[in-house]
Amino acid sequence: MANLFLTILGHLSVSGSRVRLIAVRARVVTFSNFVFEMALFCKTAALLLKPGALSSTLSIARQYSAGGQYEYILVEKRGENQDVGYIQLNRPKALNALCDGLMLELGKALDAFEADGTVGAIVLTGSDRAFAAGADIKEMQNRTFQECYAGNFLAHWNRVSTTRKPVIAAVNGFALGGGCELAMMCDIIFAGEKAQFGQPEILLGTIPGAGGTQRLTRAVGKSLAMEMVLTGDRITAQEAKQSGLVSKICPVDQLVSEAIKCGEKIAANSKIVSAMAKEAVNAAYELTLAEGNRLEKRLFHSTFATEDRKEGMTAFVEKRKANFKDQ
Repeated sequence: MANLFLTILGHLSVSGSRVRLIAVRARVVTFSNFVFEMALFCKTAALLLKPGALSSTLSIARQYSAGGQYEYILVEKRGENQDVGYIQLNRPKALNALCDGLMLELGKALDAFEADGTVGAIVLTGSDRAFAAGADIKEMQNRTFQECYAGNFLAHWNRVSTTRKPVIAAVNGFALGGGCELAMMCDIIFAGEKAQFGQPEILLGTIPGAGGTQRLTRAVGKSLAMEMVLTGDRITAQEAKQSGLVSKICPVDQLVSEAIKCGEKIAANSKIVSAMAKEAVNAAYELTLAEGNRLEKRLFHSTFATEDRKEGMTAFVEKRKANFKDQ
């Protein structure tokens, strides 16, 4: 029988710049486990006590590793260089219905990726069956006008559209009601071959309330938008592509990987210049042609104050790949 050893196992607690040992407990283990656990414990302590490592470790842990932080979404970083933020809606039994808790978590995840200097683009997706089948009707069924108006109901949903980093929606299955609106808040929409888009609120005795009447009309034109909003009819991925709602159709099993590839291409460019480009394109929906052109010129001129513009043009002249520093 293997020799047994009594080990004292502890947990490290971090408070400000101090690291202390708490929750000491004893248990009997084999010699091999004793060596492994003590080595792991010492390695962890050494990493935490290393100058500069503590703050970065805590920051990363706060943003991504706390699995209990999110109940309704899955969050991680993807891509070869881990420079694409990935958010997956995760309410499979409800077809990813957009409850208030989910939308609040989505806002927190977007905030974390916005603050992460290594992330250059974000992919938002659901499941193969549903991107999001709509808002959570049970949650809003008994709301009154006074509650909706006084609380500015659904106002925080706009967080997706105000994200400065490019957001790519990867839509499989149903994107209906709030789900369609959420996809349209993103900058680029990739659709799986079996995706369906619709604004069926009229069938529930109400109308879209998170941008459906506005963004859909700008994307597909008045006639098709009016038909979809007034009848509740859906359109297929192919029809969405023809009308300009989506930019690319992919096989269902390749959709997310294609969206990640697009995100990697975007992330490889200057993040500060990408933000300027996004601002300029979005302004086309808000401004007259003359005003939009003036904004574009100002942003174009602004790129000449960046190190990345200088690096990009120099690399082109020298026939080499640009090395952007996001400055």
